[in-house]
Amino acid sequence: MITLEHVYKNYTTPRGTITALHDINIQVKQGEIFGIIGKSGAGKSSLIRCVNLLEKPSSGTILVAGEELTALSPAKLRAARRKIGMIFQHFNLLSSRNVYDNIALPLELVGYTQKQIADTIMPLLELTNLTDKKTAYPAQLSGGQKQRVAIARALASKPQVLLSDEATSALDPETTGSILQLLKNIRDTLNLTILLITHEMSVIKTCCDRVAILQAGELIEENEVGEFFTHPKTDVARNFITSSVLQHLPVAIERHLLVLEQPDTHPILRLWFLQGTATQPIISEISQQFNLHINILQANVEYIKNHAMGIMMIALKGEKLKIQTAIQYLKERSVQVEVMGYVPNDIAV
Repeated sequence: MITLEHVYKNYTTPRGTITALHDINIQVKQGEIFGIIGKSGAGKSSLIRCVNLLEKPSSGTILVAGEELTALSPAKLRAARRKIGMIFQHFNLLSSRNVYDNIALPLELVGYTQKQIADTIMPLLELTNLTDKKTAYPAQLSGGQKQRVAIARALASKPQVLLSDEATSALDPETTGSILQLLKNIRDTLNLTILLITHEMSVIKTCCDRVAILQAGELIEENEVGEFFTHPKTDVARNFITSSVLQHLPVAIERHLLVLEQPDTHPILRLWFLQGTATQPIISEISQQFNLHINILQANVEYIKNHAMGIMMIALKGEKLKIQTAIQYLKERSVQVEVMGYVPNDIAV
């Protein structure tokens, strides 16, 4: 449905040429939600704006819904863009128009009759849960409601593809969850293909089928979301995932945490269980096998696209050699182990 082949995007500045996108190759399948994640400056916005040619790529080929956009005349490109809806972080609603009229704007511009506009908009108001806000103005709406209006407006031209550029970044977590659920409902109801740009791993985890990481203008990793979380291939992916599930030590322990091991101290470990290890009794095994005292400080298991992933923090007490052997045993069982620090033995954990 969306194919990018060898796409480059360069910008000319007084200091020289900047390459925002370098040899981007992506294939987004019909009906899937494909997420692209990256930090600020990674090239995410340049990429999504190249998909509908709001930014013309310096070189490469872009196909959307079977049409090679980079080869179209201006008139044909305008027609092709009607198949591509786009939503932004800041909504871009007209304050002088109510909800109905904001959604109607793109239909008016292409000459729809009032009946055609009404027949198009009323189902969209219901789909986006805005029926009771039909006559409200943007100033009377919450951030989530404004984004729903923007989504309905993007859907008014009956696109085959929906582009989302950081559409939830300005929203609180609860509202973000409702918007992501709406996007999934839209995909399922209208059989849309959605390309979603974000810097938030929670968005990828909640909403997407596949994900790619963009770093310094290059795609460095791509995978199905469950595999991505449980079998990351790059350090960048692991850092993104760790930050999304990061748990903090209890304050009473953190204040006594030492960076280096000292006499009469024991380690605090963060364990990352992936796929099969997340549901195995490994902690019980090392306690019995190595005669260790284990205090579980925090623990959580999540299922992402039917892939299990667990994070646990433990205090580990016992003979030093047995602790070292137990840590090696965990690593051999594909448990990722991070020594967070050490606390004195007389600290109650």
